Amino acid sequence: MNEDEQHEKDFKFSETPTLEQIREMQSVFCKERNWDQFHSPRNMLLALIGEVGELAEIFQWKGSINVGLPDFSEKEREHVSEELSDVLINLVRLADRCRLDLPSVVLRNIQHSPQRDSAPATTKTSKLFKPRPCNKE
Repeated sequence: MNEDEQHEKDFKFSETPTLEQIREMQSVFCKERNWDQFHSPRNMLLALIGEVGELAEIFQWKGSINVGLPDFSEKEREHVSEELSDVLINLVRLADRCRLDLPSVVLRNIQHSPQRDSAPATTKTSKLFKPRPCNKE
């Protein structure tokens, strides 16, 4: 097992905070500042897209990036951490403002994935993957 495989096997997120704890902390933070009036689902989606854009800027001119970001400086890794945190906070806030139980939706989505996304014949290229159909109702 090479170093990347070992790290991938050993890597885990911390157990706290949960998504519900993040939702609650952000909700309290926003209520204290009277920001709910500005946090429509549309506005939260646009804020989320902005944060994803800030994250993308870090990676934009890097070329190939290895798992674990071994070629990133400590300052760059910290910047990635901050932007990922902003993305998650905004995603959780968007789900909250849409009144969608994000952990339940994620679980349901993962449980349905085996039927929707069968394993490819090879894992050598991403070209085998097809876009998922849009489930418009």
